[in-house]
Amino acid sequence: MDHEQSQGATLLQLLRLLWLLPHSWATPAALAPLWRDDLQNHTFRHTVFCQDGSPSIGLTETYDEDLLFSFDFSRNTRVPRLPEFADWAQDQRDASAIVFDKGFCEAMIEQIGPALEGKIPVSRGFPVAEVFTMKPLEFGKPNTLVCFISNLFPPTLTVNWQHNSVPVEGVGPTFVSAMDGLTFQAFSYLNFTPEPYDLFSCIVTHEIDRHTAIAYWVPQNALPSDFLENVLCGIAFGLGVLGIIVGTVLIIYFRKPCSD
Repeated sequence: MDHEQSQGATLLQLLRLLWLLPHSWATPAALAPLWRDDLQNHTFRHTVFCQDGSPSIGLTETYDEDLLFSFDFSRNTRVPRLPEFADWAQDQRDASAIVFDKGFCEAMIEQIGPALEGKIPVSRGFPVAEVFTMKPLEFGKPNTLVCFISNLFPPTLTVNWQHNSVPVEGVGPTFVSAMDGLTFQAFSYLNFTPEPYDLFSCIVTHEIDRHTAIAYWVPQNALPSDFLENVLCGIAFGLGVLGIIVGTVLIIYFRKPCSD
C-alpha cells in the first residue's frame, strides 16, 4: 500500500510540472474579414519523444506534416532534412528549453513507465515503406533515393538498403518525425547514380515486433540522357542535310533541258 501511495505522489509531482513544458501555445481565433476567406491554416509542430528502444530520445519539427528538422542530442544541434534549411538549423535560442524537455521526458520514462507497463499499446499496425527518387530519373546523373516509412508506432526501427541483393554501406541517418494522432513517419536517403538495370530495396525492421517491410525500386520513365539526345540530334541533322542534297539533285535533274 505504501508503495502505491509513493508512486501516486511521484506521479502527482511530475504532473505539476506539465505547465512548464513549452509544447504549444494557443491563441483565440480572430474573426477574419470576408476578403481573407481564401487564407489557409498551417501547423508547425515541435515534438519531443523518448522511449526504451532506439532512438531513446528524439526531437522533430514539422510544418504541415513535412519534416523540417530533427535534433542530434549527441552533438546538441539541429539536423536539417534538406540542405536548403541548413542556415536555419544554426539557431540555438531554444537550447535551454530543449535540455529541459529531454530531462523531463526521461524522468517520465523512469518514474511512470514501470507503473504503465502492460497498460498501454506496445505496437499499433505495421510500418509501410515506399521508395522514390528525389529528382527526375536520368541515367548516369547523380540522384537520391528516398525510402518513406509511414504508419510507424512506436518509432523503433532499423533501415537497411540493398543494391542488386548486395547490402549497401555508408547509408546516412534515418530521420523520424511525429505526426498527428500519435503516429510517426521516417525517411532514409541513399545517394546513387542510376543505371538501366538497377534494383534497389529498402528493408525496414520494426524493432518492437520484428516485423519487416520491404520496398523495391527499379528504373521507370527515365528522361533521355545527354548522350542519347546528342545521337538523336546528330541523326536528325544528318537526315536533314541528306534531304537537302537529294532535293537539290532532283531539282537540277528535272530542270535540265531535254535533248533529241
